[in-house]
Amino acid sequence: MISFVVLGEPASKANSRRIVLFGKRPALIKSAKAIAYAKSFQRQCPKPTRMLLGDLVATIRIFYASRRPDLDASVILDAMQGLVYQNDRQVKEMHLHWGLDPKRPRAEISVQAMQPVLIDDA
Repeated sequence: MISFVVLGEPASKANSRRIVLFGKRPALIKSAKAIAYAKSFQRQCPKPTRMLLGDLVATIRIFYASRRPDLDASVILDAMQGLVYQNDRQVKEMHLHWGLDPKRPRAEISVQAMQPVLIDDA
């Protein structure tokens, strides 16, 4: 299990894309806010000696600076790839909470191994 806090307000992944042109071809890339949050996340995230393996449960409490943002943890899940776990597809259960703290926006994160489900064949 790993638990930690990341200061700052995450960008909503749904609202954090911008269109740019690569030659004549348009493409969607992350917004400046999403890129800055990802960099800040990388600096603040503890570096476990081993990444978590298998199916995982994530509990994330996001405290926003205002009532405006949608509850969206996808940028956080993406940012944990390669640090906490190999791929965010390992998260099979998520508990997500919205909070308000104008003075200290942050994400309180806990990730742990999912308990195996035992099926009684009797």
